[in-house]
Amino acid sequence: MGKVILFLFLILLHGCSFNNPFLSAEINRVTVVSYTPYMKHHRAFISRSDLEILKNGKKYLYLYKKKTNDIAILVQRRNIFFLYTLSNPKQKVYSLRAPKRKKYSYALKHFKTIGYKTISSPSTKGFMITVSHQRYKNIKTLLFESKDYTRLLKLYQKAISGYNSNKIKIIKTQLPKSLILAYYKRYEKRTKNPKELAHLKIIAHKLQIKGPVLAKKATQTSSIAAKETKKTVKEQEEPKETSKYKETSSWYDFGTNETETEKEPIIPKKPASLPYLYYLNNASLSELHTYLSKHTTKKSLSTSKYLALKQKKTNMGDKEILKEGTLEELIAAYKRNKNPKFKQRILSLMKEKQK
Repeated sequence: MGKVILFLFLILLHGCSFNNPFLSAEINRVTVVSYTPYMKHHRAFISRSDLEILKNGKKYLYLYKKKTNDIAILVQRRNIFFLYTLSNPKQKVYSLRAPKRKKYSYALKHFKTIGYKTISSPSTKGFMITVSHQRYKNIKTLLFESKDYTRLLKLYQKAISGYNSNKIKIIKTQLPKSLILAYYKRYEKRTKNPKELAHLKIIAHKLQIKGPVLAKKATQTSSIAAKETKKTVKEQEEPKETSKYKETSSWYDFGTNETETEKEPIIPKKPASLPYLYYLNNASLSELHTYLSKHTTKKSLSTSKYLALKQKKTNMGDKEILKEGTLEELIAAYKRNKNPKFKQRILSLMKEKQK
């Protein structure tokens, strides 16, 4: 009797080796790995046992639901099709029993009725998905790692199409350049405006891609043109002044004033950097972020002043999140600052979603 109990206990411990009678809780379901304000990371271990080949030697297909911005994978075991939503762990697993000899096209027609359509690549919608063969707790699986950048992608697209780098200046999450490169290049080719190219240069730097070469040249050209214009205007104004002195002064003919007219126009000195009190009391969040990002700022300020500006930046960022932030952003901020206002805002948003 004791041997039988021991044998059954071993089966429970290593049940996955016996044709997977006891699958782990993490198998065949989507789980959350991490959430940030601009990226959601999900993971799914899908058992490889009994998976049918669907198309081009692959045992899975990607489907996309536009209405809810959901990406899913379709797999088949015997005559049952399963749909796992990688972008939403709370979404139930759809199952469809098909008549014998029915191919995956039968399942595609069915899932199309609830909004899911095939998609060639998830990256076209802002998802980065990697697939690998993994043995998890003695079970052979397909590991799907899904990272949702759709919100961050839209912000970058707005910044690029509007030639406004201020929209993404304070964002720290790195957007994979493969998701945005083609879009960026399209707008880079459309403009020759120096200001727009300068904004694209900043965006390209954040994306870690090669920015527009014309931005620097255009700035230099416009600077030289401005200097030449000032010089021309100065030369045109000088004769009027000399003629005035010719009428009122008897020593003008000796050439002293001619020497003065040949001097280059005096270039005004650059204005001094804005004082500390400006950044403490009047600067916007983007200005403050740019100022603190400079290497020279920390050296030029005392420790107390530098920390005061950093605290000011944090407070301004929190106010912006409290006013316009998403539920994920509010939760992340509340974990950091434990501010009861954030808790109230989170609860109110959750109640709105439940309605």
